Amino acid sequence: MIVALIIICEVGFWVLLAAGLATRYLLRMPRLGIAILLCEPVLELVLLVVTALDLKNGADPSWKHGLAALYIGYTVGHGHRTVKWLDGHAAHRFQGTPVPRPPRYGKARALHEAKVWLGSVVGAAVASGLLLLAMWYVDDPDRTTSLQGWMYTAWRTAGIHGLIALSYTLFPKKAPA
Repeated sequence: MIVALIIICEVGFWVLLAAGLATRYLLRMPRLGIAILLCEPVLELVLLVVTALDLKNGADPSWKHGLAALYIGYTVGHGHRTVKWLDGHAAHRFQGTPVPRPPRYGKARALHEAKVWLGSVVGAAVASGLLLLAMWYVDDPDRTTSLQGWMYTAWRTAGIHGLIALSYTLFPKKAPA
């Protein structure tokens, strides 16, 4: 049930995003569009509550619960940036604003990559916090070892992303002459 809910939340994210942007730009109702976009965190809240209820009802903590925590963490860390990026592209398409592009060269690109990496760090921190709360809630170390593995996965992913972001600082791409 948790995996199905994660899929529903992901599909719901994109449906709300499309509806919000369509309302904002096609129907020219920017306030209603923003209101629709602001409903997206409700999906993660529903996933969090259902996951907690599943654990409360005696379900063994498993990879499903870990995946739910990582999904929520990713959404918290990168969701706003994703919405902002797509909003910029919709504004370009429907209002003729410049195409939103990240900087391509030098220090500006390194700074951009560092900001994106901070989203991964926030995501890993949120996921770890949720996993720690779940382990505390279950209060049985023998049953929660799989959740610890998901914490390592979150931080390993953030670490790899950090190395990639650091490479933009150590080896900056130079602008063509």
